[in-house]
Amino acid sequence: MSYTLMATAQFSESDNSSPSTTYLFPIKPGQPAALAGTMGELRTTHFHTGIDIRTLNEIGWPVRAANHGYISRVTIAPSGFGLAMYVKHPDGYTTVYGHLDKFKNDVDEYVRKERYRRKTSSIDLYFRKDQFKVNRGDTIAFAGNTGSSAGPHLHFDIRDEKNRALDPLRFNFSEVIDNTPPVVRKVALRTLDINARINDQFGRFEFYVTKTGGEYVLSQPVLAHGNIGIEVLAYDVVDNPNYRCGVNYIELFADSQRVFSQSIEQLNLNEGRSVLTVMDFKTLRTTGDRFYKVYVDDGNQLGFYRTTRNGKISVTADAQTSVRIELSDAYGNKSTLRLTLKHSKPVNLVKWMNPVENTSSYIQENTWVITTKTCPKNTLAWKKGEPSVIDPAYLNSATTVYLIDLRNPLPDSIILCGERVITPIQARIYPGNEYSFYSAYTDIQFPARAGYDTLYFSTSYSSTNDSLELFTIGDQNVPLRQSIKIALKPNRRYTLPEKTSVYRKNGKGYVLEGGTWINGIIQFTTRDFGTFTLLTDSIPPTIAPLQVNRYGVRFKIRDNLSGIASIEATINGQWLLMNYDEKTNTIESEPLKKNILLQGDFVLTITDHAANQQVFKQTIN
Repeated sequence: MSYTLMATAQFSESDNSSPSTTYLFPIKPGQPAALAGTMGELRTTHFHTGIDIRTLNEIGWPVRAANHGYISRVTIAPSGFGLAMYVKHPDGYTTVYGHLDKFKNDVDEYVRKERYRRKTSSIDLYFRKDQFKVNRGDTIAFAGNTGSSAGPHLHFDIRDEKNRALDPLRFNFSEVIDNTPPVVRKVALRTLDINARINDQFGRFEFYVTKTGGEYVLSQPVLAHGNIGIEVLAYDVVDNPNYRCGVNYIELFADSQRVFSQSIEQLNLNEGRSVLTVMDFKTLRTTGDRFYKVYVDDGNQLGFYRTTRNGKISVTADAQTSVRIELSDAYGNKSTLRLTLKHSKPVNLVKWMNPVENTSSYIQENTWVITTKTCPKNTLAWKKGEPSVIDPAYLNSATTVYLIDLRNPLPDSIILCGERVITPIQARIYPGNEYSFYSAYTDIQFPARAGYDTLYFSTSYSSTNDSLELFTIGDQNVPLRQSIKIALKPNRRYTLPEKTSVYRKNGKGYVLEGGTWINGIIQFTTRDFGTFTLLTDSIPPTIAPLQVNRYGVRFKIRDNLSGIASIEATINGQWLLMNYDEKTNTIESEPLKKNILLQGDFVLTITDHAANQQVFKQTIN
């Protein structure tokens, strides 16, 4: 694995301005810097595309142009990067500066005039090459906390001419000093087919690691058989343990042979959602932990890897497999994790399993896993009215586990200890095929490549005691690559359909999905499986004044369900710009000319996504 850093940026020989060939650190160049995030870091739905440079919880630090060129674009939005600036350089690269507090004066004034001209708070502007030129080291903006920032800092990207994000830490910034190797917390082992076992069982199993003599180890061998995948829960600290950054370089060796190598040095911005194939998605959803898969799973088409057998380890010989995992950062700091896989043939009697009272099941890979209490009765699989006895995969006196291969013809139901379990598969949807699913309560259109792997799909409908209709579509622990189109056919009659939309359950709350009503059916698109319901939002947003005087107006605004859709303010009938910070639910006025005081009739109108409106009026003297 190479760690050669990119020392210079190459400019065209036809460029006569003789630019510097190195990129300047954008915050306090020449002084030690602290990072809160790195490029390639795993986020919930995307890769982090740059570095986050800390500003010690302060707003207003000058942001310097990393090299000469011109400001090509600025964007303003209540979430995401908030205020962001893009600078194009003669080498074809673009630097991106996000979560800004404000732009430099001439750009700030131009953008504010455009926002007033278009009467919009959010804006996306592109500039001509000769409009806003900058030199290396110029102050182009000031760092802030806008958008989806969790605190004051500068997000800094470097992108190539193909709009791929590059790792800024490979540009020889002396301001960033990192002598600390990555930290390993856990390792997970996963069976990759129905015949594989880990400690005599099928599934995914996590183990805490200990640090001994400078290395992380599992002190006891793990019994294994068949095809095994390994995952690691690890992070880099960039010399600050309070911030957990990504690990871009991972190698896996089995008996000294390298079988897997990950090297994240550039990111295709169109492949951000593919991060869901790099992590264990179910674990992410249920615990929030971001485990790196140290193998290339089905559906992962990212170009980060060099592998043998996709990094999957086959444990079949009656021997031990020594596993070494090396994790490195951009500065070559390395951590090593060692563990041993000891071959053990599958057995029918497994001593160590927790007792269960109720039957449960889940799907992993192409296998339906059923866990139930042990009973003396035969287990019967019913198919087209005919029963047949099925044998458990393994059991003990308290617990029995059945493994059903989903690639084979499936039974209609299974009788376990007198309890009937319905097969949870209504359709197999293959990644390369379009598919249409129809039922009494929902119709669904799957485009080709909707899933990363074969989807073993099912739906269900129920209603609660308070007549809330619940439509469960697929398994919420399975990711989708592309949006699917869903039509829900409710049994209830909704008296305010124009204010009734589809919401997805998310923990104890709901996420708006939207929807359009056509002849009593509501249609919407989503990229998430889960449980959906229909909710009516007839309550307008709330407006709480924080400041209303000649020097400015500021408010807290909230909505109880569908969320804020639009904000409109006027002073004496003239449009007034209001800056919206979505994470703090605050809005604040910004006059066209900053030295002009507010005076006259002020009107603020807040509209939610269900078209409910709240109006605040006050005369400012």
